[in-house]
Amino acid sequence: MARSTSSSAPAALAADIVLVIVFAALGLASHEGAVDAAGLVRVAWPFAVALLAGWLALRVWTDPSAPVRKGVPLWAMTALGGLALRVITGGGAAIPFVVVTAIVLLVFLVGWRLAVHALRSARARRRPSAQ
Repeated sequence: MARSTSSSAPAALAADIVLVIVFAALGLASHEGAVDAAGLVRVAWPFAVALLAGWLALRVWTDPSAPVRKGVPLWAMTALGGLALRVITGGGAAIPFVVVTAIVLLVFLVGWRLAVHALRSARARRRPSAQ
């Protein structure tokens, strides 16, 4: 199967950023009842910064939809880095928040990559082999 190229990197980065914002919005909605721009920035920024650092450190653009090679390490860097930035800047990190953060970001950042991988694999199996 052909590896995804950097041409899909902007869409992959956009998807990751949107999912970090959705993560923040879900948290705000469940804990504060309302979602506003200031709240989104307050909750999302540490994770967005960690996500961007992960993209750079891991060179995600070289294979942006790889679930294991890029998605899992990106998830770990985003979750751990975001939590660290949150704590360093005075935000809380209670154990339930850490667990929910890890699970939601795993589902979001690795999940879409697994779905893309599964779709590509299914398409490749359906193609007649060229002889």
